[in-house]
Amino acid sequence: EPLQEPTLQRPEPRWDMTVDGGVEGFIPQKEIVYNGMLPYCDRLDREAAELLAEIKANLSRAVLLRELWPGVAFWSRKLFSFLKLYGRRFSKEDHILFINLLYELVTLPNLEPHMMCSYARLLIQLLKKKELLSRDDLQLPWRPLYELYERLIYSKTEHLGLVWFPNSVDHILKALIKSCRLYFPASSTKEMLDEWRPLLCVFDVVMQKAISNMELFLPTIMPPQEHSQGFQLWFDELMNLWMSVQNQPSWEGHLVNLFARLANDNIGYVDWTPYIPTIFTRILRSLNLPVGVSQMVAPRYLINSYDIGYLVLWITALLGGPGNPAQKELTCLFNSIASFFHPSNHGRWQSRLMRLLQRLPASVVRRVHRERYAGSSWITPVPECQKLTDADLQEFTRSLTGAALLAMFSKTGSTDAAYALQNLALLTPQLVIPPVLEKTYAAMETLTEPHTLTATLSCMIGMARSLVSPDNRYPEGRAHVLPLLMGSLPGVDPNDFSKCMITFQFITTFTTLVPLVDCSSAPFRQTDLTEIEKDLCFASAGFEDFVLQFLDRCFALIDSSTLEQTRDETETDTQTHLESLVELGLSSTVSTILTQCSTEIYEVALQKLYNFATSSIFETCVSGRMVADMCRAAAKCHPAESLRLFVPHCCSIISLITDNVELQNEDELDKELLWNLQLLSEVIRVDGEQLLKYQGELERILRVCVHLRCKQAYTLACSLLEHTLRSLSLIYPTEYRSTSGGFDSDLPIRDWGRAGDVAALGVCWHVPCQEEENFVFQLLSSLLHPQLQRIKGHVSGAQPMTREELWQSLAIVQHCLLGAGSMLPPLDGAHVPDLVPSMVNLGEIKLHVGVEYDDSWENYRVSICQTMRLLLHHILEHSEDDTKSLFVIIKIVSDLMFFCGTHKKEFDSRWKSFTLVKKSMENRLLGKKRHIRALLIDRILLQHEMRKLVVEGSEYKVVHQELLCDLLLLSTSTYSQVRSRAQSVLMTAMGTYSFAYRDMIPRMLQLLSPQNTAGTEQQFKGSLYCLLGAPSGFCPATTRDWDCVGEVWPALVRCGLSHSVTLEKPSIGRLFDDIIDRIHRLHDTIGIYFTVSERCVEIANQIAQSKNPTPCSKLPSKEEIKEGIQRQRIRNVVAARKYEKLVNDLLDCLEDRDLPWKFEHMATDLLALLLRDDHPLPPDAVLYFTQTLVHDSISIRKVSISAMAGILKQLKRPRKKVAVKPSDISGIKDPEGICVGDREGNCWLQYDSSNLPLSQEQWDLLQYVEKTHWGYYSWPREMMIYASSEKPQDDLPYEEMSEGEKIIFEYFSDPDFIDQLIEFLSLEERKGKDSFNPRRFCLFKGLFRNYGNAFLPVLWPHLEQLASNPHESSQRCLCEITAGLIRGSKHWSFSKVDRLWQLLCPLIRTALNNITVETYTDWGTCIATACNPRHEKKLHWLFELLMESPLSGEGGSFRDASLLYVLQGGLAQQQWRVSELLHRLLAYLEPKLTQVYKNVRERIGSVLTYIFMIDVALPHTRPTSSPHVAEFVTRVLERLKPLTSEPEIHNHVHEENTQETDERTQAVKLLKTVLKWLMASAGRTFTTPVQQQLQLLPVLFKIAPVEIDESYDEMKQDARTCLSLMSQGLLYPEHIPLVLAALEEMAASRSWHARFSVLTYLQITVFYNLFTLLSLPAEVLRIRKLVMQLLLDEQLEVRDMACTTLSGLLQCQFFPLDSCLQTQLQTLSQTSLPKARGELASMGTHIKHTRNYTDLVRRHAGVLGLSACILSSPYDVPQWMPQILMELSDHLNDPQPIEMTVKKTLSEFRRTHHDNWQEHRQCFTDDQLLVLTNLLVSPCYYA
Repeated sequence: EPLQEPTLQRPEPRWDMTVDGGVEGFIPQKEIVYNGMLPYCDRLDREAAELLAEIKANLSRAVLLRELWPGVAFWSRKLFSFLKLYGRRFSKEDHILFINLLYELVTLPNLEPHMMCSYARLLIQLLKKKELLSRDDLQLPWRPLYELYERLIYSKTEHLGLVWFPNSVDHILKALIKSCRLYFPASSTKEMLDEWRPLLCVFDVVMQKAISNMELFLPTIMPPQEHSQGFQLWFDELMNLWMSVQNQPSWEGHLVNLFARLANDNIGYVDWTPYIPTIFTRILRSLNLPVGVSQMVAPRYLINSYDIGYLVLWITALLGGPGNPAQKELTCLFNSIASFFHPSNHGRWQSRLMRLLQRLPASVVRRVHRERYAGSSWITPVPECQKLTDADLQEFTRSLTGAALLAMFSKTGSTDAAYALQNLALLTPQLVIPPVLEKTYAAMETLTEPHTLTATLSCMIGMARSLVSPDNRYPEGRAHVLPLLMGSLPGVDPNDFSKCMITFQFITTFTTLVPLVDCSSAPFRQTDLTEIEKDLCFASAGFEDFVLQFLDRCFALIDSSTLEQTRDETETDTQTHLESLVELGLSSTVSTILTQCSTEIYEVALQKLYNFATSSIFETCVSGRMVADMCRAAAKCHPAESLRLFVPHCCSIISLITDNVELQNEDELDKELLWNLQLLSEVIRVDGEQLLKYQGELERILRVCVHLRCKQAYTLACSLLEHTLRSLSLIYPTEYRSTSGGFDSDLPIRDWGRAGDVAALGVCWHVPCQEEENFVFQLLSSLLHPQLQRIKGHVSGAQPMTREELWQSLAIVQHCLLGAGSMLPPLDGAHVPDLVPSMVNLGEIKLHVGVEYDDSWENYRVSICQTMRLLLHHILEHSEDDTKSLFVIIKIVSDLMFFCGTHKKEFDSRWKSFTLVKKSMENRLLGKKRHIRALLIDRILLQHEMRKLVVEGSEYKVVHQELLCDLLLLSTSTYSQVRSRAQSVLMTAMGTYSFAYRDMIPRMLQLLSPQNTAGTEQQFKGSLYCLLGAPSGFCPATTRDWDCVGEVWPALVRCGLSHSVTLEKPSIGRLFDDIIDRIHRLHDTIGIYFTVSERCVEIANQIAQSKNPTPCSKLPSKEEIKEGIQRQRIRNVVAARKYEKLVNDLLDCLEDRDLPWKFEHMATDLLALLLRDDHPLPPDAVLYFTQTLVHDSISIRKVSISAMAGILKQLKRPRKKVAVKPSDISGIKDPEGICVGDREGNCWLQYDSSNLPLSQEQWDLLQYVEKTHWGYYSWPREMMIYASSEKPQDDLPYEEMSEGEKIIFEYFSDPDFIDQLIEFLSLEERKGKDSFNPRRFCLFKGLFRNYGNAFLPVLWPHLEQLASNPHESSQRCLCEITAGLIRGSKHWSFSKVDRLWQLLCPLIRTALNNITVETYTDWGTCIATACNPRHEKKLHWLFELLMESPLSGEGGSFRDASLLYVLQGGLAQQQWRVSELLHRLLAYLEPKLTQVYKNVRERIGSVLTYIFMIDVALPHTRPTSSPHVAEFVTRVLERLKPLTSEPEIHNHVHEENTQETDERTQAVKLLKTVLKWLMASAGRTFTTPVQQQLQLLPVLFKIAPVEIDESYDEMKQDARTCLSLMSQGLLYPEHIPLVLAALEEMAASRSWHARFSVLTYLQITVFYNLFTLLSLPAEVLRIRKLVMQLLLDEQLEVRDMACTTLSGLLQCQFFPLDSCLQTQLQTLSQTSLPKARGELASMGTHIKHTRNYTDLVRRHAGVLGLSACILSSPYDVPQWMPQILMELSDHLNDPQPIEMTVKKTLSEFRRTHHDNWQEHRQCFTDDQLLVLTNLLVSPCYYA
């Protein structure tokens, strides 16, 4: 048994393990290979063919009869089960037909969302193996899928609550599109681009939609000849867009994902070389690593970072090829981030780095597998020249090993590192394994650091296979096996639990791979051995020693964990969790070791174990279980030998003790008896055939011991009985050795690490023979039968039993059922009629699982079933408090229904541990199921058990109905524990039997109805819990079935009228909350109208007529089809009626005056869930929601507001649209090719104050394009806009309104109703927390859209009143209504709109005059919402109003800032179409930039960002007609002239109101505003104007101080921030010389502060643009020169900073530490100084101007440089380091500041190298070590 590690997530089982082989005249696409190794495999071919024929017949029949539910739903589930059981065991033709049918079903237009999801899941399964179907076999159109995606993801009605989708719908749809895009036709790329190019407007949110659609849909796998129709159409365009965008907008991640996928699918067909520096620079930037001194990270980098999974894919695809350019960058990338992997560093970036490290090697392994080992398929292979060579792989491994070895010991990442090392070891074992081995041996020797041991062992476990496999790349590896095994033994340590577990895992892993056979005599027999093999043979003599030592260790472990030692008296005598884990680890390790032993070693070990087990008596709780487990493990390997020792021994002792008659009735029995029973019950869990020899003895003992009175004794006897029965009756493999046959073959050492051969596994199965079957039934008739008779006697009252006796009887029954369950046929009988109307057969699948049921024996399952039902009713009537019996009965009932030899839970945990072991031991490089034999056998057994557990869609029979009714009785009985156990079994059963819920739910509801006066509170609670269902399983309250929902929901509400139950009890209240919460979470729209398309019918016909296998029934007749169509029509009508009835039932409940408020809320909630977009809400419900808009309860009002918005959407009248051609309007043809931005062809869309619609004629003439992104990038194929010529139907006459519309109209025309409504809407809910509410906005928008201005007269007085009231909640209410008004008036006629604005403008003016801190954001939202997708010319009144004079200064600084904010909200929505307004605004603002008030400055900065946002430097983009940054900066610099001449700028303007007007003061004020603008635009713009920023740099350098002074100075703070943000900017090659020129100029500045800032700026810039810079060698030299120049600076602080910068540059290998640099530094450091210290000191103040001072500076610079070298490799010792350390030590007695530097460096060196000093000291010679020790510990160190 593999070791189980506790894991949280449950890996999905993968059903993809299959081989090819043909039978019955067709070649299956891909079968599950493991089916062919089951002992009954000869039956499976026929079984699969029959099942497939049935599925084909019924699925096609259901579609032809138009029966989507239950027919198609039921049979598509069966198809899913078929895939699980047999893989893709059908012909290619069938495969394609199934896919086409499901594709049509998924894309049916108004399919219920849940059905759509289940079809999509099945379709994903069918499309999974892409190599099975080529693009020639299958083509799927992309449009239907896109329309479905658009309809669901960007649903227009979901936010209004008109449709509810399952939570997983996004996820499933995306997965479906990913599976389908492979098969989109070649022409689809062009169609997609035509569809989405018009959306590519960077300023608009639709950009995100366009790019993410491209990422999802664009196909990238196609043959090379189709590339010109594929990615070549978009690659350059999107790549240039990506290259030129900065600041990571949210859509950039999608673009990266698309490129990564393209690269991975077309290795060798896309030339990435020119882009590689940019790609790596951006990858480095997206890791968000903190750099430099300030370590500020621009905020948006933290949210929009790239997906590591895709980055890894991209990097992998770039590797290889001539010159392998990407590898150089990758090496550099890992060098520059290596130190972040060190365990002492951690931060929020760590998880991303770890993921990168973990996934990269795995991804490269996948690629190498694909290039070298994968089978050939239709997908284009990687061209030869691009394949990765061995040299490439070695380079790759070298670049990652360093980081992986550091990460090995980190607190969080040792598993990630282990996984990375496992994959690297597959690629290049010779490079990775030695350093890890070295660390492992070191860790085994130390006792003080257990963490290093666990970390190294877990890494070794992953590398085990690479280490022992007879691979010629690392032959020395195998010599390490024995030393490692021996070295790990001390890890079996009773005092350290985690160490113990990892040691067990380590030993298990290695012994699974290596047969433990002593071959030391082989070299004398055989002559053909290599040297290494000879050494191995001699070493293998140590195996016996290892096994025996291991057993000794285990015995010691057991001795220290007996119950007496580990427990106080007070504790219970059950195991703790830790002990059970150790027990599991122990038994599986012993089992593995003894399985792998040669017979000689096994016999020695067995004898030793037997002596240990029988020499003393163990207590049966802790140590006894461990010993018994070890003995079981041993017995399993060679049952005959071990049974010969154990069984006679145990039996004789047990017989001796139990012969004494008095003993049989004692309550406490002898320890010796118990121990032997326990030992025996474990030892016999072996191959059943071997037990037959001991049949008599076992039977004798069972007969006696089962009836002992002592509870412990009969419990052990029962488990002995169960284990005996299981050994005899189950089918299981009997051996798991690593090679089939024994180990007696020629040379076992050649089998080390050998993989099992799937084709010839040679599994030995245990299949029960006739004798075993006889033995089983003999035991049942002698033990089970009498107990059933006794229980019947007890029930009838003939011979009553005490409770204890009853428990004993039940225990025997339960264990017999568990033991022999696989031989007892399942319950059968008539099935429950008329559950669900259907014209399709809904029968169950019968699977053969290797057991032939024998009718000659009694069917004990039935007799147990009858007896238990009798007993159950007896107990419930007479002794309901006997809960122990009830618990056992519930277990027995559950096993009667479901148990056939395996429990689902055990199976799941076995599957999980199988997946874990497989993952840690698999060889992903070779693939093709090259697993270890034991693992493959385990997988075959799992396949067998899975077949036993397939129960979905079992028929619901009368037997089950009776049992479920009994369970319902128990679920509503008195005791809560009984209830909860019964409920969970009931839920499982309802999820298992088809349509059982339709029978059970009405029974549950009967117990809840108010008429049921006899009910108890327990019944009431029990039924509610049954409706709530299991936490992640079936939930009866949310079945997607109108009949059930129609009964359940009203019944829940009616519970409020129940008199028999106190609803005040908190527990019941919480229960109702849970149910409603669950309904809310799980509810998705239930379909009413089902249709089946013609295309579906066509494909179904093809399926019905297909061959191989021919469907098992004929096509439905004409009459049947007619009836089917008729039924479908009726079904839709009836469903609509049921829907309306449910709504009316809920309304009836609400009319009852006695309904408590809680239930009123509940009913309102449920009603709101019933709004739909395909069926209008019945008028009574519209009336209810309209009235409750003014309900007293706030939560009901909230629900009604949302619901009303939805109802108004339902009532919306459609508007006519017409198609227009842009070129007809502008009279200009668009040029060929891509031309983006402002051009003649789209200037008619611009706002033009000289041509505004001020009269009816002008209004009607204009063409309104409401969508602001159209026309910026390109025009849509056909542009639909609202027809303006159509006479607007302004007022709906009352006569033409529908009933619902009339109700709303009457209420909203009633002044009293409006009074109340407005009063409620302007209440404040949570003080200070309220904000603009989009739901209320939707309500008003809907009113004004549907009814025109009918309600304005009633509303207007209220609006004026609200406007004059400055209180926050009134203003918020006004905002919501105003925004609704403006948006709702979209299609009003000119006269109405004009009148509206004449009223609105003064109103908004008033409101804006009253603006306050609380309300300015609401007004911003209001105006932004109002302007959203609206044509700016229709809103010209609003814009002109806002532009009047925002900065009048009248209401103080706050009003100015707020007005600008509101204006900005409106203009930002219009983007590029209002360039005229932006020019006007800029002209207005420029003179006012010298604002005194901080808040106004900040707002202006933000507004300027928006003004210049449109000025972007994107590819193909024309110069914009909006304002340009360059011109603005020139004008600003002109005004900053007075400041440029000063060396440093200080802020003298402190007083806010001084009236100084001299130039300098004005310039400082202006500068403050400019800083705000720079800060605001740093993260928001799409491209950064680098040249313009550089012109401002000198000014910034002069302000920013080095040290943060205490007094908060806004200007200095801002300057620092600006510099930090600017230095993080992304640079292009053409900008770099400019930046460096600016920095060089500043480095010559007089102010040392500026020179200091140059260095900090440089550090960040270099790191954030590392690869771009490295691609320009000339610039690297300039930077080196600049740093060296500053290292010689006269100011000490600057020199220090230069030292830090230099060490940083060396650390990320920006330039190498070559000999020339070393010599330069050494020469500097040897500059000679004047002799005596006194001389220096006495020169005092004049020192600066003397030559000596410059000497000192030069010498200090040299020392600093050497110190930088040492600090640049903090975690290792390169070969140059000892020499430099020695040179530094010579300077310890130099004058200050040199002495200080040396001391700091040495202490830093000591700090960073202390951890691995043992390793590092090897790099120094003895003399050097002596000097070092003196230095580091000498008194000077403390000086």
